[in-house]
Amino acid sequence: MNAIKQLAKHYREVHFGGNWTAVNLKETLADVTWEQATTKLHDLNTIAVLVFHINYYVQPIINGIDGEPLDASDKYSFDLPSITTETEWQELIQKALNDAENLAAKIEMIDESKLFEDFSDPKYGSFYRNLLGIIEHTHYHLGQISLIKKLLQVQKS
Repeated sequence: MNAIKQLAKHYREVHFGGNWTAVNLKETLADVTWEQATTKLHDLNTIAVLVFHINYYVQPIINGIDGEPLDASDKYSFDLPSITTETEWQELIQKALNDAENLAAKIEMIDESKLFEDFSDPKYGSFYRNLLGIIEHTHYHLGQISLIKKLLQVQKS
């Protein structure tokens, strides 16, 4: 398996399962209600905000793969619109999962020879750096989501 296919596989696994950590976004969120997802604990982000934040960078990365400029700003990456129903929460989850599959498919289309070329602009580093970065970013925040979920369950008991 070449590096591009491996990166796409790894990105899918953090969202849908099969990685060596045995934790993925889809299963972790499966039993989280919108009330839990929007519950603020201490000064931590909510689960819903973290799902939004994880997904915030996906479309800009897809655009970068397509040769378009990156159009994202960290200052907006936590600006989740209000979620007040289970339907809105499920829509956020589904959007994150759909976008993840779209990005994984887009990654698979990259010619491996581009892996160490500049991504969109030299200041962002290589394709490899950005693809590995979004995988690491997702794992990092998935860990936060898992811990917040456990804290919510303990608080409920």
